[in-house]
Amino acid sequence: MNDFLVIGGGIAGTSAAARLAQLGKTLLLEREPALGYHASGRSAALFEANYGLDSTVALSKASADFHTNAHGGFLSPRGLMLVGKSEDAAAFEAACIDLNMDPIPLARAFDMVPILNPDVIGFAAYHDEAYDVDTDREIQVFASIVRDNGGAVITGQDVTAIRRTQSGWSVTSNGTDHEARTLVNAAGAWVDVIARMAGIKPLGFTPLRRSMARLPAPGGHDVSKWPMIIGAHEDWYAKPDAGKFLVSPADEDLQDPYDAWADDMVLAEGLARYEEYVTEPVTRLEGSWAGLRTFAPDRNLVIGPASDDPAFLWFAGQGGYGFQTAPAASQLLADIVSGAPSELDETTRAALDPHRFA
Repeated sequence: MNDFLVIGGGIAGTSAAARLAQLGKTLLLEREPALGYHASGRSAALFEANYGLDSTVALSKASADFHTNAHGGFLSPRGLMLVGKSEDAAAFEAACIDLNMDPIPLARAFDMVPILNPDVIGFAAYHDEAYDVDTDREIQVFASIVRDNGGAVITGQDVTAIRRTQSGWSVTSNGTDHEARTLVNAAGAWVDVIARMAGIKPLGFTPLRRSMARLPAPGGHDVSKWPMIIGAHEDWYAKPDAGKFLVSPADEDLQDPYDAWADDMVLAEGLARYEEYVTEPVTRLEGSWAGLRTFAPDRNLVIGPASDDPAFLWFAGQGGYGFQTAPAASQLLADIVSGAPSELDETTRAALDPHRFA
């Protein structure tokens, strides 16, 4: 008998399992052949603690020390630049406030990112407090913590049935029944599917597609030191990646849970918006992909026991903030289970509590 059975092997499931494995015997089941296959494996991999709703910002700030120092740290410098056209003054100012960024002289922006178009760019802001995240290593570290504490992480497991028992739960995957006292739903875009399978009322999560294009380095530049760049209207962003350049149309198209792929028209429209700000046209794509960012109805994460069964734990709705919130979010889940006091304030905890949907 396991104490905890976690469904989902992305950053949500692996971080939750790592925390819970220190409280009891833990089993993690992942449907795909590898961990971090879906949204976690298609992340922009940026830690920017000022981005998101208040509860998300609180989780991100509480996660900063772990990202920076635990297990040798998972962050490397990147920086974030915000750019706007001359007519974007209001949107630019609002975005600066949201992201806690200060305007910089345009000459500095053009020096940092030489492909920015001086005939178009009217505003720029920048701050250093944005970092690349070593996402794969973080997932693997969390998985190793599970194993080091006597738990198991099993991939390639298709959950086909979930049954409530007198002692907890029986979960069937690949024809084998796994028993656990507590079930943790960290299944990403499939969290409502898992809830229905377990007889728990779904909360109305919405998976939204986010697409990405990989381009050659624009103009043959060395992009390694460039910051991530975001438009003032947040309708595109770009980021260096292993000598290439990633550009996203920042799309949010409602989808059923599935193995997402990029829509060519959506990519083309997003790349056209990006091209308005730069001097180097997009001439070739080296690849494209998409992931599903899954949100609760109010866009706050959902962490804690279901209102209809306290032995069913929600750990869901990470949206695009899974990596940057994972250390603190998973610690909150463990604190709820163990009854330990949380470092998060009461307002934040209430915003994350599943009972807000009861």
